[in-house]
Amino acid sequence: ATGAAACVGAPSAAGVSQKPCSASAAEMRSVLVWVERVYDRDKNSQCIYDLAFRPDGEQLLVTAGTRVLVYSAHDGSLIQTLKGHKDTVHCLSYARDGQRFASGSADKTVIIWTRELDGILKYSHNDSIQCIAYSPVCHQLLSCTASDIGLWSPEVKSVAKHKVPARVCSCSWTNDGQFFAIGMYSGVITIWTKNGEEKVKIERPSGSPVWSLTWNPSREDKYDVLTVCDWGQKISYYHLNGKQIGKDRSLGYDPCCASYFTTGEFAVIGGSNKKASLYSKEGVSLCTIGEHESWVWSCSVRPGAGHNLVAVGCQDGSITCYQLHFHTVHGLYKDRYAYRERMTDVVVQHLISNSSVRIKCRELVKKIAVYKNRLAVHLPERIIVYELISEDQNNMQYKIKEKISQAMECSLLVVCSHHLVLCQERRLLCLGLSGEKEREWQVESQIRYIKVMGGPPRREALLVGLRNGQVMKVFIDNPFPVTLLRQQTSVRCLDLSASRTKLAVVDENNTLLAYDLTSGELLFQEPNATSVAWNTQCEEMLCFSGDGVLNIKASNFPAHQQRQPGYVVGFNGSKIYCLHSFTITAIDVPQSAPMIQYLERKLYREAYKIACLGVTEGDWKILAMEALEGMDLDIAKKAFIRVRDLRFLELIHSIEERRQRGESNSQAFLADIYTYQGKFKEAAMLYKKVGQEEKAVEMFTDLRQFDLAKEFLVRSGQQSTRHLITKQADWARTSNDPQAACDMYTAAGEYLKAVDIMAENRWVDRILSVAHEIDKSQTDVLTKCAQHLKRLGQAAYAAEVYEKLEDSRSLVGLYIETQQWQLAFGLAEKHSEFKNDVYMPYATWLVENDRFDEAQEALKTAGQQSEALHLLEQLAENAIAESRYDDAGYYYWLLTKSCWDAGKKESQDPEGSSLVIEEQREGFHCYLHLAEVYHVYHIIHRFVEQPFTSHLPEALHNMARFLTHETVGDCPRGISKFAILFTLAKQSRQLGAYKLARHAFDKIQSLKVPLHLQEAVDLGSITIRSKPFQDKEDLLPLCYRCSTTNPLINSAGNQCICCRQPFEFSFVSFEVLPIVEFVLEEGISDEEAMKLIRSEPPKKTRGPWKEMQQGNTQTLVLDDHPAEGGGEVEDPFNANNFEGSGEFIPVMVGRAMLESLHRSEVIVKKWGPPIGNQYYRSFMPDVSITLCSNCNKLFHADDYELKVLSKGCCPFCRKPADSL
Repeated sequence: ATGAAACVGAPSAAGVSQKPCSASAAEMRSVLVWVERVYDRDKNSQCIYDLAFRPDGEQLLVTAGTRVLVYSAHDGSLIQTLKGHKDTVHCLSYARDGQRFASGSADKTVIIWTRELDGILKYSHNDSIQCIAYSPVCHQLLSCTASDIGLWSPEVKSVAKHKVPARVCSCSWTNDGQFFAIGMYSGVITIWTKNGEEKVKIERPSGSPVWSLTWNPSREDKYDVLTVCDWGQKISYYHLNGKQIGKDRSLGYDPCCASYFTTGEFAVIGGSNKKASLYSKEGVSLCTIGEHESWVWSCSVRPGAGHNLVAVGCQDGSITCYQLHFHTVHGLYKDRYAYRERMTDVVVQHLISNSSVRIKCRELVKKIAVYKNRLAVHLPERIIVYELISEDQNNMQYKIKEKISQAMECSLLVVCSHHLVLCQERRLLCLGLSGEKEREWQVESQIRYIKVMGGPPRREALLVGLRNGQVMKVFIDNPFPVTLLRQQTSVRCLDLSASRTKLAVVDENNTLLAYDLTSGELLFQEPNATSVAWNTQCEEMLCFSGDGVLNIKASNFPAHQQRQPGYVVGFNGSKIYCLHSFTITAIDVPQSAPMIQYLERKLYREAYKIACLGVTEGDWKILAMEALEGMDLDIAKKAFIRVRDLRFLELIHSIEERRQRGESNSQAFLADIYTYQGKFKEAAMLYKKVGQEEKAVEMFTDLRQFDLAKEFLVRSGQQSTRHLITKQADWARTSNDPQAACDMYTAAGEYLKAVDIMAENRWVDRILSVAHEIDKSQTDVLTKCAQHLKRLGQAAYAAEVYEKLEDSRSLVGLYIETQQWQLAFGLAEKHSEFKNDVYMPYATWLVENDRFDEAQEALKTAGQQSEALHLLEQLAENAIAESRYDDAGYYYWLLTKSCWDAGKKESQDPEGSSLVIEEQREGFHCYLHLAEVYHVYHIIHRFVEQPFTSHLPEALHNMARFLTHETVGDCPRGISKFAILFTLAKQSRQLGAYKLARHAFDKIQSLKVPLHLQEAVDLGSITIRSKPFQDKEDLLPLCYRCSTTNPLINSAGNQCICCRQPFEFSFVSFEVLPIVEFVLEEGISDEEAMKLIRSEPPKKTRGPWKEMQQGNTQTLVLDDHPAEGGGEVEDPFNANNFEGSGEFIPVMVGRAMLESLHRSEVIVKKWGPPIGNQYYRSFMPDVSITLCSNCNKLFHADDYELKVLSKGCCPFCRKPADSL
């Protein structure tokens, strides 16, 4: 809405010639508060050269001749006359804290006065005092004369004086008290520091006397601004650095005084034009405060924001005090509010987004009008029309559309899309935006109110209210106004409803009258109204204000009231726009009261329209419930959707479906509604009335009101009673009474629920009792009992229940879960189909407990041979990844043994596959090789990684040689060639095998060396060069078959370089054992060989010598003729059948040789089929050699015993000592 109130003129002062300004009330209105004229003893008027308010604004000090007069600022009563000067007093200044003030006189003295009006100090100058000023931050006083300036402060006894080139006419301090400016008669302005140092000198071209200057006191400005008024009739502005701001502005008279308001927005200037005028801080003339009969020599504004009290002193001795009233100039259209600020600026505010834009007009803004995208601003000499840059609703940027450069007077102004309408008393003038006159309307009486009601462009409608009570509608394109109604009282405010069918009028008696324009009928009237606005979204609602009360009225219902100062100017939905003081406020008002009024009359649709304007969540729920009870399901559904109540929406949907199916009993629907609302007794009565007692029973059962439910159990059988008991048991369970719930479930036959409660409370005896009582045909209950007993740790009881059920599979699962393996094995023996189900979990459990041998056996028993092998392979891989090479060797030995056992089993099977046997044999040798390598490398790795070792250097040297020969090709995973060669090099150098050490260091150079060992490798590679290039002879291995001394490094591997006989090592010290492997001649089985070996060998003949025994005497007799055919058995170990052959030829032993060998000379590795036994002959019987019966590894007896004693098992296969 857009509207403007009529202007009210200011009253004139009585009894004095001074008169306040009676210009347009839209600008400002000044009210004369009091006036006083000062005379001397001879009744001659005294010129008022200066006056000043006390900082609290309670008193006014005035210079009058040789006296200082103290007046009350409220009523102008004289409080006291101060005498102390001998000549005319020219100037006054009050300290900012109000504790002191000073006066300067033509008698060349300055007097300091206290707040209690006592003179406490006087100091003098050489010339008449022209002006004085207190610092705004302390009690430092500046006094100026025609020849010098003085700075005095209480802390310094003397006055610091400084010469000036000309007479000083005015002075002023900056807001921070660090600088002050003085204006001289020569037109020069100088700026000084508070210490008396001249900083800036401003020489003005005009040279006119600077009779008044003052710093703007505004705290909002970024820089200090100096305002200068000179007798060249100009006003100028300067920065602290002396740079001028803008251009000079002409005043048209000689200024004698200037005083700023506390906020710094306005200044009062008086002078030779005999007026006190109001100016903006940019120097724009706004209006005249008061006119006088003589020059205005002094003026002062009361300190403090909001007082607007101005005192003026004239040459004829008159002292006048004015109260200024600034009127609001504004315009409103929907959510855009434009208002005047600082008298020269227009601020447009978006009331919804709270964004705003300021338009600086730099002239007095007299009128403002807003409509859609148009903004009209009325200035003294022209009218400017602005338009929005874009059509965006949130856009706040305006540009100039048109300028009408002519002065126009009007009391009201409105703007349309293409026109301006000016109200001039009884005339409406319609202008185009370019200024041409298009139409004029003459009305019968003065226009009191005008408002644009909208319409198509160039055809907008205006609502006009006249002083004689006539209300008319004027169309821009129609020369004839349309009279809407006539009433007896004058119109003060108008508004038309959204449908243009209802009119609200506020008359001069503050009475609101609402009319129906169709019939002309008076709908209602309300007292104490000053402004009114219809709701733009609801035809039946309006709002009016008066006496600080906001009234909201819907239809003919009583108005709802709430305290809210200001005037209502708009009503849109739930937002009411109120103008208070100089600002407009958007108030969100819940429409609860009107909605309740409609609900009381069961007008649900009208109540819904009101609720859509804006009500609380609780109001929406009230509307929803009321509409539902009134069976207005459409409104109820909309309201429940708004509050997101899915429960009631489901109820409404159910009622609608039942209606579609043909149900029409509204009382049954209402009973369901009462149930949802919690009105259970009312719902039960309705259920009984419509014959639906079962619903009442169900309702009371759900409510746990079982006594009431029993009252409705009419003609109910056992089923109904059981259902009720079950419900009651459910309630007892949820109310934490498990004992009662359990009993009731049992009584109702709900054993499953009863057993669940027993299990939750760990009532084992009761569960067992139920299991014993019920028949085994109730398998679900017995199964539930067994499951709960098992969970509660009562495995024996659970097994008893499973036995009752004859559920062997569940019983097996129970034994497995409780790890009762022996019972599980016994059951698996009886039921072979469970064998796999038992042994697989058992194997898993064994693996988890690191019992891998038993796990393998379990997997084998379960028929999972591949799983057993995969288990060991995975364990070996993990051990290698974790650098547990000893464990890896052990796992590969277990794999070796698995292949051995599998091959043995396959070979014993008459239908065994030779291909499978060969695969197992290959796997045996492969895994055995890996087991040996990882077993030895474990010691090498620990030697390299750890600083200490328990092994002798000879043993480490032998192990490194063994691994070097075994890893000639690709190294197995995880084995470092560097670690082997580094150990070999280090131990070889220590033992004197320098050639081998140099060879090892050379090999290391081609490998990646760990950083922490790089220095040791480099140093060893250098120092080994200083050693002889040879190895100690006692370190070289000897072949016990051909007696060949072998080098330490053999390209052929761990075998003799001559006869290719493989070396056999002691698997602790890794020394070469004095044994030679031999094979049996064809046709000799392992059983026969073992029999021959165990037999006593025949006594050997000694050539021609014959042994004889006589009694206790044994003698040898030389026989020249030995018997033929009695020679010794040929020894195959002495035969040189390997010479000249590049391949290995094993020693072949026949029956005679086997029989001749002593059993202590023969060592047998009893592998059996398909691997076959391995036979060895010892050439040094004195060397004790031990064979592990489990892994068939050979050891020096002493080494083996020591390791078995320290570890408690075989060092290679880990067979426990008590099993060896």
